[in-house]
Amino acid sequence: MTDPFDKNVNRRKFLGTSGVLATSVAIASEKEDLILPKVKEPRATSGDIAVDPDWNEKLTFDVGVKKGAIVGNDDKAIQAAVDYLSRFGGGTVRLSEGTYHLRNAIHLNNHVRIVGSGPDTVLFKSPMVKTKILVDSDWYDQEITLVDSSGFKVGDGVCLRCKNPHNGGNTVIKRTLVAKSGNRFKLDKALRENLWLMSDSYAATLFPLVTGEFIHGFAIENLTIDGNRGNNENLDGNHAGCIFLQDCRDVKIRKVIARNNNGDGISWQICHDVSVEQCQSHHHAGLGMHPGSGSQRPLMKSNVLTNNDIGIFFCWGVKYGLASDNIIEGNRIGISVGHRDTDNVIIGNHVRESGKSGILFRAERGKAFAGHNNLLEKNIIENTGGPDSIAIDVEGETEGLKFVENKLVEKRGSEKRVGFRFGPKTGQMILTSNTMEGFATPILDQRKKN
Repeated sequence: MTDPFDKNVNRRKFLGTSGVLATSVAIASEKEDLILPKVKEPRATSGDIAVDPDWNEKLTFDVGVKKGAIVGNDDKAIQAAVDYLSRFGGGTVRLSEGTYHLRNAIHLNNHVRIVGSGPDTVLFKSPMVKTKILVDSDWYDQEITLVDSSGFKVGDGVCLRCKNPHNGGNTVIKRTLVAKSGNRFKLDKALRENLWLMSDSYAATLFPLVTGEFIHGFAIENLTIDGNRGNNENLDGNHAGCIFLQDCRDVKIRKVIARNNNGDGISWQICHDVSVEQCQSHHHAGLGMHPGSGSQRPLMKSNVLTNNDIGIFFCWGVKYGLASDNIIEGNRIGISVGHRDTDNVIIGNHVRESGKSGILFRAERGKAFAGHNNLLEKNIIENTGGPDSIAIDVEGETEGLKFVENKLVEKRGSEKRVGFRFGPKTGQMILTSNTMEGFATPILDQRKKN
């Protein structure tokens, strides 16, 4: 009988099988180009979301101000349709023309499309109501007490804000009021943060107008979203926007007009494969488009972004994205790229009349954090900022950028204006066939020469 623990025997067995293993590896390597057979006749199969038949008719729910399966002009009518379709795995909410007054966000769900009838389908943010918190609430509480509850209603979306009593930072909590007694309101979820009087705590009816969190495969199309900027406080793009998405994937936003928000226009955070096409985003206090932290493969194509603080803001770690054929006009900064935003393509955009910079690569906090290895090709940067402005400004320790066939134009006189500026710590760049017209200094290279 052979001892199974005999080292010599085990070694002999291994050597004996090694030839077979080598042959198997060789055969496998010859078949690396093989792929799965193509699905010729798709069938609806339990649990299979990769392949689905192309059905001629899908579940649709009509909502209208005057007629529809649901008749109404507020967020509740639209939300009822979304929730109904969600029961059956998705479908299309079709909105007729008219103005829908929102006191809470429209919360989307998996595989639900919300489609308007054009620019005259308007989702309009109601004026903000604000009051201080009257009674301390701890992180485990699911209710708040307000000093003045007269402007608040059950069903309202609210933003609860204070200074964090432990570290002095800003605390932002988004909730819905679901019940009330006098000036006490129950929340849809517990606070999970301390909301204390000593921290200057208050409640305001602030919320993103259309939103989704931890969902996928949905679309927003063919309508107008108005943030009513003059009647609402600022709530930045890490929390809200005309459209605000968090931890989503496979999203299509098409032919949407996002306007007049006291915050961002269209913001998505840690969202992957988001496409924004043929949209307008204008007159926002914040960012026209905000591909947010960690978002992979964003597509921003054929949009018009005007009169915002920044047109397109690549946030942290945005990679493998495409910004193509956009008109970006009248923003303080046209396009901003920074913290680990790498391997993106910015091509064919017309960036004009920016207040400070046409395209900015932010300094960040060191080489490891900079926005390296991006391609900028065939963009037009026109009439940027004041008399000492910079059309394309590369700061910090950014390197590996490729500038190909871009056209930098200044038609208002050269003054002290600069085309390209490369800061003292920036690294190697590749410039090919770019043109610069009307600048006092076409290229200002502040890097130390070896």
